[in-house]
Amino acid sequence: MKVYTGRGDEGMTDLRDMTRVSKTSHRIEAYGTVDEVNALVGTVRPTGYDDVDEVLETIQNHLHIVQADLANPDPDDDDPKIRESHVETLEANIDTADEELDPLTSFILPGGSETGAKLHHARTVSRRAERRAVSLAAEERVNADVVAYLNRLSDALFVYARLVNKRDGVPEESPTY
Repeated sequence: MKVYTGRGDEGMTDLRDMTRVSKTSHRIEAYGTVDEVNALVGTVRPTGYDDVDEVLETIQNHLHIVQADLANPDPDDDDPKIRESHVETLEANIDTADEELDPLTSFILPGGSETGAKLHHARTVSRRAERRAVSLAAEERVNADVVAYLNRLSDALFVYARLVNKRDGVPEESPTY
């Protein structure tokens, strides 16, 4: 099977249901930005921390489901779909990681170790993915659990950036005003 088809050469692409849409559609922007988050998370693994790597692998698999969900304007019951249980898994992982961290007392500057900085970068792109999904939802049907998942994802990536930085011995810096 060839990787290229030439079907997108004129700026159109197929959704999951084979509907042809512009590559600039809000739906393509939404799941394309999720793909970008997934690729950024992939640049982080392996982190050197097995527990963090396991969570990030789970997140990457969930992000493939998010993409499939967003790519399908008219899903059937058996199609891949983000569910409340995916959001709950993220929340449980956030809570577990947060137990190891000192409470936040102020904003922090994104950065730190190479891994921490990459997780902060992924966090900012996940926020953009969330905005793209919300924009799409203003025009078309979108699974509400996708938006909730993307919202929680940025929180998870923030907490894991803090966790990796702490484990790497890199202190957090607060902005000065």
